[in-house]
Amino acid sequence: MNIGDRIKKARLQRGLTLIEVAEKLGKTEATIQRYESGNIKNLKNDTIEELANVLNVSPAHLMGWDTPITPNNIISFAPATVQIPILGKIACGDPITAEENLTGYRYESPDNLPSGHLFYLQAKGDSMEPTIPNGSYVLIREQPEVENGEIAAVLVNGDTEATLKRVKKQAETVFLMPDNPRHEPYVISSDNPARIIGKAIRYTQDL
Repeated sequence: MNIGDRIKKARLQRGLTLIEVAEKLGKTEATIQRYESGNIKNLKNDTIEELANVLNVSPAHLMGWDTPITPNNIISFAPATVQIPILGKIACGDPITAEENLTGYRYESPDNLPSGHLFYLQAKGDSMEPTIPNGSYVLIREQPEVENGEIAAVLVNGDTEATLKRVKKQAETVFLMPDNPRHEPYVISSDNPARIIGKAIRYTQDL
């Protein structure tokens, strides 16, 4: 927008006609029309100030000096995020990330994520403290097995609830071990079935 455009815009915003502006300045209608066409060679500072007063704007506004200049060679990059589901209780027979199991989402930068199918579980209770604090969000990569001693998300109670425990294997027996010694281990058996659904990668906490 040039100075002529700004003069015209300010005049129209105040509801003034060319004649009214001309009379206030002691100019002719043709002169104001010439200003608005951008033909303002040798326009004196006093005239710019008087014109600004009539139009109720600042001289800097008319000259365009108060308009920030935006470089046209800058490319804006919006940070990409990945939506990762937070799971609550698992509905028996449903896929893990079925809508019925979701309690919300967390958003992560893809640069910080491992490969694979990911979801979050929120730690409830202190059985994995101090390793995993109560209330923290634990990032899980879906996989059916983990190495001995790794922390896993495990389905218990008839595949209806997910818990976080350290998996320990001794011969043919698999234990789900809490890191907090005040809690008892869970021994997987035909009477106490369990199923690993993923490996714990890391946890985060909201302040």
